[in-house]
Amino acid sequence: MKNNTEKIQRIESSDDAWESGKLGRDEKYAVADEQVTAEMDDDLGLQMISIRLSKDLINSFKLLGHKYGMGYQPLMREALKRFVDGELKIIAKEILEEQSRSLKTSKEKSKKAA
Repeated sequence: MKNNTEKIQRIESSDDAWESGKLGRDEKYAVADEQVTAEMDDDLGLQMISIRLSKDLINSFKLLGHKYGMGYQPLMREALKRFVDGELKIIAKEILEEQSRSLKTSKEKSKKAA
C-alpha cells in the first residue's frame, strides 16, 4: 500500500517570504494575538469603545473609506479627531477674543482715569 500523505515543504520565515506571499495571504489563517493587540492599542493611545450608529452612517463611512483607501473605523477616528480639533480651535479663538476685549476695556479705563 502506498503512503498517501503529502510531503510538507517548510518555508523559512523571512520578510521576503511574507512579502512575496510564499507563507500565504489567506486571512482565514491569520489570528490576532490579543496581547500584541492590547500592547499596540496602548502604544498608540487607543481605547476600545462601543457605540451605536445608524446603518446608513456606517455604510456611508465604508463607502468613503473605500474611496480614500482606508477602513471605515480609521476614517471615523479621523473624522472625530478633525471635529474635536476644529471645536477646540473655535473655543481657543473665542477665549483669545474675550481676553483681547477685556484688555482693550482695561486700557480704555486706565486712559480715562489718568
